Amino acid sequence: MEDIEDLLVGGGGGAPPGFRIPVAAAVGIKPKKSVSRDYLKDYSTSKIPGTQTIYIKTFGCSHNQSDSEYMAGQLSAFGYNLSENQDEADLWLINTCTVKSPSQSAMDTLITKCRNAKKPLVVAGCVPQGSRDLKELDGVSIVGVQQIDRVVEVVEETLKGHEVRLLTRKTLPALDLPKVRKNMFVEILPINVGCLGACTYCKTKHARGHLGSYTVDGLVGRVRSVIADGVKEIWLSSEDTGAYGRDIGVNLPILLNSLVAELPSDGSTMLRIGMTNPPYILEHLKEIAEVLRHPCVYSFLHVPVQSGSDRVLTAMNREYTVGEFRTVVDTLMELVPGMQIATDIICGFPGETDEDFEETVNLIKDYKLPQVHISQFYPRPGTPAARMKKVPSNIVKRRSRELTIVFESFTPYVGMEGQTERIWITDIATDGSHLVGHTKGYIQVLVVGPESMLGSSATVKITSVGRWSVFGEVIEIHSQNTNPRKNSARVEKISCSDSKETCCSEESETCACGLTGRCGQTEEATEVSVLKDDQKTGEIRSQSLIGYLLRKRKNNSHRKIENEVVKGMDGNEGTSNDWALVDKALLVGIVMSLLTIIAIFRFWL
Repeated sequence: MEDIEDLLVGGGGGAPPGFRIPVAAAVGIKPKKSVSRDYLKDYSTSKIPGTQTIYIKTFGCSHNQSDSEYMAGQLSAFGYNLSENQDEADLWLINTCTVKSPSQSAMDTLITKCRNAKKPLVVAGCVPQGSRDLKELDGVSIVGVQQIDRVVEVVEETLKGHEVRLLTRKTLPALDLPKVRKNMFVEILPINVGCLGACTYCKTKHARGHLGSYTVDGLVGRVRSVIADGVKEIWLSSEDTGAYGRDIGVNLPILLNSLVAELPSDGSTMLRIGMTNPPYILEHLKEIAEVLRHPCVYSFLHVPVQSGSDRVLTAMNREYTVGEFRTVVDTLMELVPGMQIATDIICGFPGETDEDFEETVNLIKDYKLPQVHISQFYPRPGTPAARMKKVPSNIVKRRSRELTIVFESFTPYVGMEGQTERIWITDIATDGSHLVGHTKGYIQVLVVGPESMLGSSATVKITSVGRWSVFGEVIEIHSQNTNPRKNSARVEKISCSDSKETCCSEESETCACGLTGRCGQTEEATEVSVLKDDQKTGEIRSQSLIGYLLRKRKNNSHRKIENEVVKGMDGNEGTSNDWALVDKALLVGIVMSLLTIIAIFRFWL
C-alpha cells in the first residue's frame, strides 16, 4: 500500500497542534479491500467519537516513551479514556521499537493478540516508519514518528473501520502538545530526532532519519512550562545528544547552559543529560564537564562503546576508536566529582573474533562501570550488518554469558555505607514498600517513607548497599512536594524484551545505536528507618505501612479510590476509622453469615 499523503484544507501547512480539522480534508482514507475488517463494524457507530477507551503499549527507548505520552495526552484531551486493561479497551495503540528482534517479535505477538480479540489497532513508532511494507502491518492503521500530533484523527478513522497511514516526514511535532506522563514528576524532553551517524547495524536511522534539532528557545520554553507543572526531573532525550544543534548552527553546551539557567536555585528540579556517542562530545568535553558539575544536573552520562576492539568498531562504522572512548571517560571522571558512566556492549557482531571479544572484556574490567547494557547481536533487515557473515549463535550466547558474569562480579557501591547523600525521590519501587530516589551521580537509593515524599528532595544516610542500588535512612527533607500524587493515566512501563540481556538501569534510554535496559534484578528487603527522632520514626512507619497495604490493593481496585484513601489517611495520622463502602459491605456480610450459622446450629439442637 502506498503512503497516504496528508490532504489539508487549502493545501496549507496543516492545522495547529491538537486542532481537529474536518476528517475528509485531514486524512486520506483508503480501506484495504483484501483484508476483512467486518469485526470493526460494531465500533464504527456504537459510541460517540471521543468517548471510547484506548489501551497504549510502548516498546523501546525514552524517546518512544515521550511520544506515547504526547499521544496519550492528545487522546485524553479530546475525551478518550486511557486504560492499562486490554480487555476493556475499544482500540489498541502500540508504539513500537525496531532496535532489536525481540522488541519487534513482542510487537508481532501483541498485534496477533489484538486481531484475535477483534479490536481496532493503530501502530506507531519506528517499526512501521522504518519497515512500512511488513506483512504484519497489513490492514493496520499507522502513525509515523513525525505524525504523532495527528493521532486523534487516525484513531477516529480507525474506530470507523478505515485504514489510515500517515508516514510522510514533515516538520518536528510541537513540544507544547497535551501530555500524560508515565511519571508525573518526570518530563522526557526530546531535543532532536535522528542522528548524523550511519552505523551498519542500526535500523533506527531508517525510521528517525537525519538529524533534526529543536531550537534552543523552544526547549527553554518547554523547560519553563514543565517546571511550573511541578516536574522534578527533566530527561533530555535524543538518538544522539552530542550531535544536537549541528543542523541549526548551535551545539550541545549552548543548549545545556541555557536550560540550566532555568532550573530552580533551590535544587528542587534536576536535569539528566541523555545518551551521547563519543564523536560529537570530544570537542566539548570541558564544557560538558562544567555542566555536569552544576548542582542541578545529575553527574551521569550514558556513552555507548559497543565493542572494545577498533576493528569491530570500524565494521560497525561507529566513527571513533576505543582510545577516544577512553578519553571521554577519563576526562569526565577526572573533572566531575562522583561521575557515573553507563555504556553498551554488543556481543557477537559479525566478524568478531575471540581476540576482539577479549579486548571488550578487558575494557569493561578496566573501568568496572556500574551500568553496562549487554546485548547479543541481532541482524536487522535492511541494514549492512544483516548481510555480513554471522558469528555462530552458540558462540554469541557464550560471550554474552561470559561478559555478564564479569560485569556482575563488580561491586560499584561498596564503601558508600555511612555516607550522607542528597537524593531526589520520584517513584515507588517495584517491591511496593520503598520509594526510589537518586543521588547526584544518579545512583538509585531505596528509602521507606509515605507517598507524600514523592517529588521531594532529602538528605539520607546510606545504611547498606546492594549490587544494583543502595538503601538509605532519611535524615532531612529539603523540598517537600506540595501537590499529592494525582490519579493520572499512566502509560505501561517498559520492561526488558530480551531475557538474556543484562539490564542495569531503571529507566529506558534512547535506542539509536545504543541499547535499552531496565533493572531486572531484585534486592533483598532491608528494614531501614526514616528519621532519627524516635517519635517521628514511628509516625512515618505507620504511614508507610498504610501506604504499602493500599499499594498492594491497586490491582484489585481503582487507583482513584486508593488515592482518596491515602489522602484521608494522611489527613488523620495513624487512624483508620473511615472505612470504604466495600469494607462495610464485607463486614455486614460476615456478621450475617455468622448469625445464620448460629441460627442453624440452634435449630438442629
